[in-house]
Amino acid sequence: MGAEFAADPAGVIYWPEQGLLAVADLHLEKGSSFAARGVLLPPYDTAATLARLAALIARYAPRTVVALGDSFHDGRGPARLADTDRATLCNLQRGRDWIWIAGNHDPDPAEGIGGRFLPALVIGALTFRHEPLENAGGEIAGHLHPVARVEWRGRAVSRRCLACDGARLVMPAFGAYAGGLNVRDRAFANVFRTLTFTAHMLGRQRVYAVAAKHCLPD
Repeated sequence: MGAEFAADPAGVIYWPEQGLLAVADLHLEKGSSFAARGVLLPPYDTAATLARLAALIARYAPRTVVALGDSFHDGRGPARLADTDRATLCNLQRGRDWIWIAGNHDPDPAEGIGGRFLPALVIGALTFRHEPLENAGGEIAGHLHPVARVEWRGRAVSRRCLACDGARLVMPAFGAYAGGLNVRDRAFANVFRTLTFTAHMLGRQRVYAVAAKHCLPD
C-alpha cells in the first residue's frame, strides 16, 4: 500500500506519518437498537466501546480519527446516545479532525455528534472506505468483521483480525457487540481472489500473523 501502519492488538491501526488513527465498525447503540425490537441486551455497549477507543486516542494522540462506517448500528442511533456518551464523544473529538465514513448501517450524516461526514476519504494513493471493493488496491475498509480461527495446543481458537494482502486491508469490527465473519468465508475470497492474504490475529498484547490458507473454516 506504500504506507507503514502500526496495528494495535485492540483492533485499530495508526499511520504515524499522517497522525491518523483508523477504527472500523463501532456499531454504537447496538444494544438500544435490539431493545427497541424486544431483544434485551445490557445497555452498556456504547460506553464500553467509547472507553476502549478513548484509551487508544490517549495512547496515540492522533491528529485525525477516521471511523470506517457502521459507526452506529442504525440511522437513529445518534439520537439515542445517552448524555454521558455524547459528552465522551465530544471530548474525544476536541482538538483533532474526526471523520465519519458512511456505512451500510449509517449511510446518512447525523446531527449532534460532531465531526465531518464523507462517503470515502482519499489520502494520496490510499482510500479509506466502509465496504471493500473487489480487486481494489490501496484501500482500507471495514464491513466484513474479519475473524480468524486456528488450531492452538489441540483446540480451535478464534480471534478478530486484520486481513491484508499488502495492497488492501480489511479491519476488524471494534464495537463491543459486533460479531465476526471467518476469513475463509466466500466474502473474503471475493475481495482478495486468493488465499494469499494474511490474517493478523488480535492477541492480548500483540498481533499474530497467520497465512489465511492455514486458518480453519467454520
